[in-house]
Amino acid sequence: MHLRNLLRTTSFRLSCYYAILFAGSVLILSAVVYWVGAKNLTKQLNKDILGEVESLSDQFGKYGPDAVARTIGDKLGEPTERNNFYLLQDASRVRLAGNMQPMAPTSGWFDFPVPPQFDRRGEGDPIRGYAVLLPRGYLMVVGQDTHHLVEMKELTRRAFGWGIAATVVLAIVGGAAFSRASLNRLDHIHRISREIIDGSLHRRLPTRGTGDEVDRLSEDVNVMLDRIQTLMGGLQQVSTDIAHELRSPLSRMRQRLESARGSAATLTECQAAFDRAIEDIDEIQRTFSALLRIAQIESGSRRSGFWEFDLSAVAETVADAYAAVAEEKRQTLSTLIDSRLAVYGDRELVMQMIANVIENAIRHCPPGSAIRVAVKQAPGAKTVEVADDGPGIPVDFRAKVFNRFYRLDLSRSTPGSGLGLSLVAAVVKLHNANIMLADNGPGLRVLISLPDGGRPQSRIGATI
Repeated sequence: MHLRNLLRTTSFRLSCYYAILFAGSVLILSAVVYWVGAKNLTKQLNKDILGEVESLSDQFGKYGPDAVARTIGDKLGEPTERNNFYLLQDASRVRLAGNMQPMAPTSGWFDFPVPPQFDRRGEGDPIRGYAVLLPRGYLMVVGQDTHHLVEMKELTRRAFGWGIAATVVLAIVGGAAFSRASLNRLDHIHRISREIIDGSLHRRLPTRGTGDEVDRLSEDVNVMLDRIQTLMGGLQQVSTDIAHELRSPLSRMRQRLESARGSAATLTECQAAFDRAIEDIDEIQRTFSALLRIAQIESGSRRSGFWEFDLSAVAETVADAYAAVAEEKRQTLSTLIDSRLAVYGDRELVMQMIANVIENAIRHCPPGSAIRVAVKQAPGAKTVEVADDGPGIPVDFRAKVFNRFYRLDLSRSTPGSGLGLSLVAAVVKLHNANIMLADNGPGLRVLISLPDGGRPQSRIGATI
C-alpha cells in the first residue's frame, strides 16, 4: 500500500517526467555528438586516403609505375595499427603491387569488405577506398580499414546509452526518495487533519520553518483553524448563555401560569397573570431579535445599504430622544456636536449604535449623573464620544462587556439581556471603525472612531 501511495505522489510523477525530459535531452545531445564525431573521423580518414593517392599519383607521373610499386611494397612492409590496402594494376588487370585483388577499372570512393586474411579482429569492418585511373590504363587504389571509426561510434553509443540509463535511474531513485520524504510529511499532516476532523480542534498542522509551499499552506490552515476554534468557542458560549438567559423568563412565566391556574379566582387575576407572561415572552423575543440583528450585521450583508449621511444630525436626533429618559432618572444629558460631519455607512445601524451606548450610560449611572455626547472631527476620522461620571467599568472587564450576554451584574437583577454592547461591537466591525473604553475620572468614556473617506476596506476585528 505504501509503495502504491509513493508511486501516486505528484513529486514522483514529476520526477518521472523530468527523467523522460533529461533522457530525451541526453539522447538528442548524443545524436549530435555522434553525428559530428563520426563526420569528423570520416572526413579525416578521407583526407588521409586522398593525401596518399595524390602522393602516389605524383610519383607515378615523375618516375613511372615501377617507382610506385616499390613505394607500395615499402608501405606494406611497415608495421601500422590499422590495415592499409593498395593496388596497382596495368591495363591488362595484372597486379603490379599491393595486397588487393585486381578489379575493373573505376574511379572515386567506394567501400568493400575486408579480405578474410586481413581481418585480424574478426569483426568484418569495411574498407574505405579511393580508386584513380592513371595514364596508359593503369589503375591505383588506396584504402584503409574503418575499425577506428566503427569503434568510436560504438563507444559513443555505449557511453551515451549508459548516460541515459544513469540519468533515468538517478531521476527515479531521487524522485522516490524525495517523494518518500514528501509522503511522510503529508501523512503526518493527514493524521493530524483526521484528528481535527474527529474533534481535536486544538491540534495544528506542523511546519518546518522552511517557508516552502507546504509550510505556507499549513500556516494558512492553522490560522483558519484558530479562527474556527474561536468561532466554535463563541458559539458554544452563546448557546450556553442563551440557555441561561431564557431559563429565567421561561421559569417565571411557567410559575405565574401555574399559580394563576391554581389560585386565580377571578378573570382579572387571570388576565394579570397572562399580562406578566406576555411581558416575559416579549423579553424573549427582544433577546432573539437582538441576536438575529447581530448575526446579520456580522455577516456583512448590511454593507449593501452604505451611503454617505450626516453623522451630526443622527447624533442630535438620538440625544434628543434620550434627553427625556435621562431627565426621568434625574440625570443630565448634554451635547457638544460639530455640525455637518458626514460619514459613509449604514445610517440606521450607526443610529442604533449611538443609542445603545447612551442607553447603557443612562441605565448604569445613578440619579444625579451627568452624561455628555460629543461628535467631532479628528485626523482621518469622525469621533463619537459618550462620557459619564457614573461607576464606570473596571479595566479587567472592559473587553468582556462586548461579549454576548456578558453583564457586570452577575445576579442579573437589573433589566437587560447583555446584548447592547455586543451589537455596538458588531456595528463597529462592519464599519471598519474603532471603539475604546477609557476612564473618565470618575465614570466611563466610550470613544468610537468612524473612518473618513469612501467605502471602507473590509477587515476582521476592531480595536476594543
